[in-house]
Amino acid sequence: MSEPTTDERPPIAAAVIINDGQVLLVRRRVKEGQLSWQFPAGEVEAGESGEEAAIRETKEETGLTVRATGNLGERVHPNTGRTMLYAACEVVEGTAYVADEEELAEVAWCDRATLTANVPYPFFGPVQEHLDANLR
Repeated sequence: MSEPTTDERPPIAAAVIINDGQVLLVRRRVKEGQLSWQFPAGEVEAGESGEEAAIRETKEETGLTVRATGNLGERVHPNTGRTMLYAACEVVEGTAYVADEEELAEVAWCDRATLTANVPYPFFGPVQEHLDANLR
């Protein structure tokens, strides 16, 4: 039997998409706590894996087709209290744009300096390690 959690909502799957030494971030129209810029992400739907949800959410939010290349782990997000699942992804085809105009205000490919400016708080350890190994 698993431990009870404080949040019974479905987990959120996030796509950590790196292309040509930059990571894709989206800026939400409505902040989630302190979060404004973040990875493409959304709730895992019934029957989906975290990686499948990250791929679907990326397509819905940014128009990009991506492929999951690895699982970067999971945690309860310290700002939102939601269970987060992180998937490393690569671009298969497309150009990122604001496909979901109700949810997103902007998309941006960020190098290391821009990422730090847009997201001034620490990332989950395995995500930070992936970013450190792949960003310019």
